[in-house]
Amino acid sequence: AALLASTDKSGRKCFGLLPDLSANQTPLQVSLQRLGMLIGVLAIVVCVIVFIVGVSLGTRDPNDVSMPSWVYMILIAITLTVAAIPEGIPLCVTISLSTGCYDMVSRHVLVRRISAVETLGSASVICSDKTGTLTEGKMTAVKMWAGGVDYRISGVGFDPTSGTVMRADGSEAPDGCDPSVRSTLLVAVLCSNARVEQEKDESGAVRWVPNGNSSEVPLVVAGEKIGIRSEELQQQYPRMIEVPFSSSRKMMLTICGVSMEGSFLGFGGVQMMSPGENAIACVKGAPNFVIDACSAWVGNSGSIEHFGAGAKSEALRTIDDLSSQALRVLAVAVRPMPEIPEGMPEWEADAKMAHCCTDLIFLGLVASIDKAREGVRESVQAAHDGNIHVMMITGDYSKTAAAIAKNIGILQSEEDVALDCSVLRPDGHYIGRSEMDALVANACVFARAKPEDKLEIVQSLRRQGRVSAMTGDGVNDAPALKAADIGVAMGIQGTEVAKGASDMILTDDNFVSIVGAVEKGRVIYAGIQKFVAFIMSVHIAEVMQIFGCIVVRIPVMRSPIQILYLILVTDLAPSVALGMEPGQKGIMKDKPRPKDEPILLGWMWRSVVINSIILTAVIMSVYIFGLHYFIGMFNDVEITDQVRREEALGLTLTADGLTKARTTAFISLVWSENVRAYTSRSFDQPVWKDTFANKYMQRAIGIALVAMFLAVLLPGLSHVLELHGIHIGWEGWLAAFVGAVACLILCELYKAGIRLSNHLLEVRHKRKNGPDNSPEME
Repeated sequence: AALLASTDKSGRKCFGLLPDLSANQTPLQVSLQRLGMLIGVLAIVVCVIVFIVGVSLGTRDPNDVSMPSWVYMILIAITLTVAAIPEGIPLCVTISLSTGCYDMVSRHVLVRRISAVETLGSASVICSDKTGTLTEGKMTAVKMWAGGVDYRISGVGFDPTSGTVMRADGSEAPDGCDPSVRSTLLVAVLCSNARVEQEKDESGAVRWVPNGNSSEVPLVVAGEKIGIRSEELQQQYPRMIEVPFSSSRKMMLTICGVSMEGSFLGFGGVQMMSPGENAIACVKGAPNFVIDACSAWVGNSGSIEHFGAGAKSEALRTIDDLSSQALRVLAVAVRPMPEIPEGMPEWEADAKMAHCCTDLIFLGLVASIDKAREGVRESVQAAHDGNIHVMMITGDYSKTAAAIAKNIGILQSEEDVALDCSVLRPDGHYIGRSEMDALVANACVFARAKPEDKLEIVQSLRRQGRVSAMTGDGVNDAPALKAADIGVAMGIQGTEVAKGASDMILTDDNFVSIVGAVEKGRVIYAGIQKFVAFIMSVHIAEVMQIFGCIVVRIPVMRSPIQILYLILVTDLAPSVALGMEPGQKGIMKDKPRPKDEPILLGWMWRSVVINSIILTAVIMSVYIFGLHYFIGMFNDVEITDQVRREEALGLTLTADGLTKARTTAFISLVWSENVRAYTSRSFDQPVWKDTFANKYMQRAIGIALVAMFLAVLLPGLSHVLELHGIHIGWEGWLAAFVGAVACLILCELYKAGIRLSNHLLEVRHKRKNGPDNSPEME
């Protein structure tokens, strides 16, 4: 709470470490905003040009010859403004992201902020906790060190009835267990709140289930192996005061009364209690913190000795040895007390710790193993293959953290750095930003980390322009979760505060789920790029077709209402389907996109423009054929004059022929756009590759076709839209079909040219630089 709350200069309460990110936008939001501004400016410019050109050329509506040219061109310009601005993009983006949120639930990811879905796709750094995320969070005590002797703890899982504590050299201890072991585990259990209980599963089988902190469970299990049962200790050593473990103090304290008589600390334990000492301060925590607070220890003789430099060096060597085996080490210490000071239960936690954690007696070390989660090593490798930097941030001892990081593949070479977070704050204050950024840039492991360190690391990554995903589960992790581009809270072990500050929650607390979510984020972003490219090509083609008709002096091929119908009805469904693309294979091997990268790259814009030109050329050709076949003339002035003369005679032959030509072009455009939807599923791969892999595309094309047939065949609607599909004959339908086929062939020829160009570029690059690195598509 101290991390989250502070007081400003006026004395009001404010949020201390919670950063103000109200103005932050995701990379997609920034990119779409830029794209929208660009499109808006271009749309206005193009429409003004169309209006000026149309009015200067005297373009009129052949179906309403009495309408002035400037009025008709205003209608056309306004309609083109609507056509030029792809208003379907926000809807498609929202649907795509929402569908991604729904799909991520099956990947054990609950998304709280919808924009975080696409941000995942640009993540270049994953900062992960260790316990419960990279590891199972099911620690088992396997080794001890007490009285200068190494011990091995046997058994299976959390079953306290299996295994025992024995000397590592195989020699037998007197009375079955050394006093130092009994006292160490007694104090460890007294300073724990965990329990192990028997429960029946669904099949009726009885199993031991842990309850409580995962670091304390192995202590309780080890204690029960030698007959120390936490339930019985409550009467013998009633707890009077407790100071919980904190990431800043790195220790936990309990003060227990002593109802047993005698000088031994527990049955068969070390002799240390003096007459009049009726309480004991029990301490466990990070070895270096506990050792610093000790002035005596239970030595090799089994009695209390001075904890000098030689003894401390021996203990530290043992800690290093155990830590290098990827074991998490906890130190245990005790201090007999005659009584607790009056009013001590009401003291602040730091005051209690300061009073009790001095001149402690060091008892021993308990080392537990926390196995890596299944699939974590493969997920870490997948992240590395995708050029994603994986950082492990843990409160563990440095050597423990480094050993675990090596086991799961986070540390792969000598160049990978494991840092103790004390180097970030050598004198209690954080180093300068430039020094901080230099350290964070190359680090893969941060050991002995505090919540404040997480926040500094995230802010450093943000300064470097990197997109970070940060995991956390505690209350004090909230500032870092809030500051990260993607805050990831734990669903099982996470606090409500951490969940509230996060963008997404892992319902299984598993690192594998993060990498899976990043992959899904990349797939979603790739789908967004595809449908944005598709929508832009369609809208640009709409503008080019109308502008082309005006410039070459043929009747405008589409009325304003037809343009709106195309944009809002027939084009929308395929666009949404493109946003639900399953994703191409090997997408996790691509580099994360830069934070400031536009949604459409230069080569994508080139594809958009060329496909727009292809679509425009094909539809213009079909329309010109329709004018020739159904009317026999092309010039808009001649056609308008002919319509005026026929109106005077009560005839509509030319007007009907114009409607048939427009209907033919309309049908061909819908079919061609359907073809474009399939070709847009990849910027360079042929359309026949996994053609029907996207089940949503088939449904979308079906909806578009139904909408088109209703528009040209349904009485009433076809009259309003001025489309008469019944009257164009087989010639009109064949011309429309030929146009769609031509569009498919030309689009695929362009993609074949892209593949050939990329192949030649890759060959040239390999000859110059060797086969290791291949250039990205240009």
